Amino acid sequence: MENDASYLAKLQDYYADHSVLPPYSTIMTLLGFKSKSPVAALVARLKLQGFLESTAEKRLKPGKRFFERPIFDSVRAGLPSAAGDMSYDTVTIDEYLISHPSSTALVTVKGDSMIDAGIMPGDTVVVEKRGPARVGEMVIAIVDNEFTLKTLGKEKGKFVLIPANPAYPVIRPQGDLEIFGIVVGQFRKYK
Repeated sequence: MENDASYLAKLQDYYADHSVLPPYSTIMTLLGFKSKSPVAALVARLKLQGFLESTAEKRLKPGKRFFERPIFDSVRAGLPSAAGDMSYDTVTIDEYLISHPSSTALVTVKGDSMIDAGIMPGDTVVVEKRGPARVGEMVIAIVDNEFTLKTLGKEKGKFVLIPANPAYPVIRPQGDLEIFGIVVGQFRKYK
C-alpha cells in the first residue's frame, strides 16, 4: 500500500505513452509483481480512491482522479526560501482551467501581438464561448472573417480590439465584429 503512489505513477506514464491502461498481465510485469493477485488488490485500492474505473467490457480506464497532479503551496520567484517539507493539494488541469467543458475550446496562439500580456507564440489559450464580452476582457474575435486574439476596448462608443504589443495598431472594425469567445486561461509547454 505504501508504494501505491509510485505504482499509480507508472500506470500514468504507461497511459501517456499508449493512450490506454494495460491489462493485468502487463501491469504485473510493469510493476514487478510475481502473480496477478497483488495486481487485483492494487487495482481494487486505486478504484476505491477514484484513480481507476472499469469499462462495461471489464477493461481498466482512468478514473476521475487519475489525471490529478500535485499543486504545491508556493515557490518564490524572488529570493530562494527553505525547501523543507512542502505541503500540497491535488488538482486536475480540467478542474483548474475549464469551468464549462461543453463551451470551452483550446486555441494555439500564432503571432506576437499579445506578448506584453504574457501570451507568446505557441501558447495555448483556454477560450469559453459564452455571452457578451465586457470591455477589458481578452477575447478571440472574428473581424472580416479572420480570427484575432486581442483585448476588447471601446472608443467613441464603438468596440475596438487592442493588442498588447506596441508594434501593432488598434483594430477598429469597419464591418462586423463577432466575439468567438473569452480567454479564461493559458498554458505553454517548455521544450
